[in-house]
Amino acid sequence: MFAGRGVLVVLFFCLLTIPPAFGQKSKAQLQQEKQRNLARIKEVEGILSETVAKKTNSLGELNALNQRIRQQESLINSIRGEIGLLDGEISENNDIIEALERDLQQLRKELADMLYEAQKTRNSISPLSFLFSAESLNDLLTRLRYIEQYSEARELQAKQIVKVQEELAGQVKAIEGKRAEMQALLNEQMAESRNLAELRKKQNDLVKTLAKQEKKLRSDLESTKKTIAMLDKKIEEIIREELARAKREASKEAVTLSSNFEENKSKFSYPVSGFVSLGFGRQAHPVLKGVILQNEGVNIQTKKGEKVRSIFEGEVRAVAVMPTIGNSVIINHGNYFTVYSGLKEVFVRTGQKVATNEEIGEVMTNSDGVSELRFRIYKDRTPLDPQQWLGRL
Repeated sequence: MFAGRGVLVVLFFCLLTIPPAFGQKSKAQLQQEKQRNLARIKEVEGILSETVAKKTNSLGELNALNQRIRQQESLINSIRGEIGLLDGEISENNDIIEALERDLQQLRKELADMLYEAQKTRNSISPLSFLFSAESLNDLLTRLRYIEQYSEARELQAKQIVKVQEELAGQVKAIEGKRAEMQALLNEQMAESRNLAELRKKQNDLVKTLAKQEKKLRSDLESTKKTIAMLDKKIEEIIREELARAKREASKEAVTLSSNFEENKSKFSYPVSGFVSLGFGRQAHPVLKGVILQNEGVNIQTKKGEKVRSIFEGEVRAVAVMPTIGNSVIINHGNYFTVYSGLKEVFVRTGQKVATNEEIGEVMTNSDGVSELRFRIYKDRTPLDPQQWLGRL
C-alpha cells in the first residue's frame, strides 16, 4: 500500500526540480536581473547627481530622472517576479506537506491495524501453537515464513513512518525559510515602491518647472537644430566623397570591412557608458507639447570625463568642430560610417586607422552639467538605428 503513495511523494519532489515553463524566468535569472538593475541604478544616480549639482533644472536632468524611474520600475518588476516564483514554490511545498501528512496518517492507521490484528491473534493462539499445529513440514515452513514476513512488514511500516516524519519535518523547515524570504521580498518591494513614488514626484515637479521655461527651451531647440543641420551637411559631404573614392578604388579591403561590420550587427559595444537619452527617428519632446524631434542616431547621456570608443575597426575620415555640441569624429568602415559628436577632446586625426574599442576622445560636459554623446551609424548615405546594431548597454 505504501509503495503507491511513495511514488506520489517522489513525484512531488520531482516537480520541484522541473525547470520553469518556457518564457518564465528562473529564480537565478530574476536575481541576476535585479543585480543588473541595481548596478544600472547606481550608474544613473551618478549621472543624475552631476546634473542636479548645477541646480539649473535642465532637460539633461529630466532625461536622467526619467531613466532612473525606468530602472526603478524594472527593479520592482524583478522583485515581483521573485515574489511570484516564491509564492509558487510555497504552494508546491504546501501540497507536498499535505501529501506527506496524509501518508503519515495512513501509515499510522495501517500499523495500528497490524498491531491490533497481531494482538488478537496472540489472544487466540500463541506463535508456538500456531507453528506446531502445522499438519506437515511444508506447512510448518510456510507458517514460519508467514510469521517472519509479518514481522518484517511491521518493521518496514515503522521505518516508513520515521522516513515520512523526517521528510515532513524537512518540508516544514523549508517552507518556514521560504516564508521568511517572502516577507523580506515584500518589505523590499514596499521600500522600492516608496522610492518610485518619490522619484515620480520629483519628475512631476521638474516637468512643471521646465514648462515655465518654454521660451528658453524653444530658443535652445532652435539653436541645436541649426548646429545639427550643419553637422548633417558636413556628414553628407564626407560620405559622398568617401563613396566616390571607394567607387574609384574598388578596394577588396573595404568590401571585407563592410562584410565584417555587418556580421557584428547587434553585437557592438556601446561607444560610451550611460543610457540612451534620445532614441532614433521621430521622438516627442519631453516637455514641449506637440514638438517632435527628428534624430538620425541616438543620444547617450553619460558621466563627466567619460572616454568615447570606436565600436569597430576603421579609418578616421574627418574631425570637425561644431558650435555648442563640440567635436565630431567620422570613421569609415567600408560602406558603413560611424559618427561620434559631442566630444570635448579628440585623440585621433584624419587618416588614422583605429581598432575596435579604441578610445577616440572624451565626452564634453555642457553648462548644465550634462555629458552627452550623439552617435550615428550610416550605410552609404542612409542613417540606421544604432540600437539595432549595438548590444546590451
